Amino acid sequence: MARILSIETGTEVCSVALAEDGELVSLRESGAEGRAHANQLGLFIDEVLRENGMDADELDAVAVGSGPGSYTGLRIGVSTAKGICYALGRPLIAVDSLQALARIAMEEYEAGIIDLDDPQKVLLAPMIDARRMEVYTRLFDTALVPQGETCAHILTEESFAEVFAAGRELLVFGNGAQKCAALLPQARFARIASSARGIVSLAEAAFQAGDFVDTAYFEPFYLKDFVVKRSTRHVLFN
Repeated sequence: MARILSIETGTEVCSVALAEDGELVSLRESGAEGRAHANQLGLFIDEVLRENGMDADELDAVAVGSGPGSYTGLRIGVSTAKGICYALGRPLIAVDSLQALARIAMEEYEAGIIDLDDPQKVLLAPMIDARRMEVYTRLFDTALVPQGETCAHILTEESFAEVFAAGRELLVFGNGAQKCAALLPQARFARIASSARGIVSLAEAAFQAGDFVDTAYFEPFYLKDFVVKRSTRHVLFN
């Protein structure tokens, strides 16, 4: 029985899931009202373990959303996952955060929450906010096969024109989706937030395949460099 702890902190949502053999058994996550990941993450991990009468050393692996996403959020999630793996001698699994978001969309389709007229014609467009009119995104088909590379995309009225020209349907979701609603009236939108539950089945597949990352050298996929800006305010000293 594989027991895997999954962590997703790349957006404003702090989320922790516990799974056994690829089935979600516990989930703790914050709302989308703000970030307090450093305070919440350890508490959520403790709660999902206690809820199932487990000690951390009973885990078989730890999985973490690898990005792209918030620089600070990803650092918190990955450093916590690494710390647990180092302490327990367990393997670390990295899961593409956009693919995990797409996995949630397909789970909601399978549950009848999202309606797709013809899944064979649908492309999934998970979007993670990258400030202003930019999003991190990557297209997937409904089998979660990537249809291109992950990119930082600046949204315009011409975005994904080739998808619509080919007669494909585009399902857009994630915390970056709202900013393009007026630009892409021909797309379909769904209210789906990043969550560790999207990591569960992908982490189980990676565990069974022995697809682990090097705990010492693994770094999140930031996609863009972190930039520190100098304050424009003048500070007066007496």
